[in-house]
Amino acid sequence: MKSIKVTDVGSLKNELNKYKKGKKLDIRYFNQAARMAWLGKISMSPVDAEDPGCQAWLLHVQAPEGFVAHFVDTDEDLINEIHILDAEQGEYLAEIMREGMAARAQDLQDLNRRDFYFGKFFKTDASKPAEGSEPSAS
Repeated sequence: MKSIKVTDVGSLKNELNKYKKGKKLDIRYFNQAARMAWLGKISMSPVDAEDPGCQAWLLHVQAPEGFVAHFVDTDEDLINEIHILDAEQGEYLAEIMREGMAARAQDLQDLNRRDFYFGKFFKTDASKPAEGSEPSAS
């Protein structure tokens, strides 16, 4: 953990200003965090909700589990720490999380309306061979 000398007030103010601004994740980490955001596997909170000048975000990325873990790679450094993001990347991750949630909700609504029975048991005439004819061996 990083230590800050409390006797030097200027140094303390500089460190606090860094936290208020946050910092950007590098491209690789941002893409990994964005994938997990799309899946709804991140938690974000303002660094200081009472300070209107502080627009940085605290970010925690959950490790992928189960089926997702077989396909989505995340670095240990990304999931083992709480990151302080700048306002721009925080907003983008929140937007990606909303898009992912909307897409997953749409998939579930489509699934709820889908009729599997008729599609499997009642084929169209074009897909069936005519009675008495042999299927062609092409």
